Amino acid sequence: MGKTSKKERRSSIMMEDKEGDDSQVQNLLVAPIAHPLADKKLTKKALKTVKKATKHRHIKRGVKEVVKGLRKGDKGLVLLAGNISPVDVLSHIPVLCEDNQVPYVFLPSKEELGGSCATKRPTCCLMIVPGGKGAKGEAHEDYKESYEECFSAAKELDNKLLATVAAGGMSSLKI
Repeated sequence: MGKTSKKERRSSIMMEDKEGDDSQVQNLLVAPIAHPLADKKLTKKALKTVKKATKHRHIKRGVKEVVKGLRKGDKGLVLLAGNISPVDVLSHIPVLCEDNQVPYVFLPSKEELGGSCATKRPTCCLMIVPGGKGAKGEAHEDYKESYEECFSAAKELDNKLLATVAAGGMSSLKI
């Protein structure tokens, strides 16, 4: 068993991803509190929206910035990574979002979330703030339509989650 180069390991990992369905593995790594969890379609659209919003600097990245934005009253869409360990790092953010009527959604991977916002580091949460800091709250034309679709889908998922919790508690959720 000799040494393998980074390139060989990376190519073998990529081959494994192409051969099998990676979504099942990612879902096993997701924290039990990661509800509502985005499906593949919403995840892909949200990551594309984050890429476009990053170009215009309409992103708050990291727990400190997101919490500060929520406490100041910024409106937008909060995206959280579901595979964070320990979960206590961001367990308070959904409560802040619900208090401020800001929709939030969990995405399966912190690596994909970090990669989409032009950083090499994995990111556990970010907030898309249309218009950026101190602006009138309008999304740039470049990503306005996709932002609105993600926003409405996240709001719908949040409403479903709240209705489920109000109706029968957490026991009816698949954990």
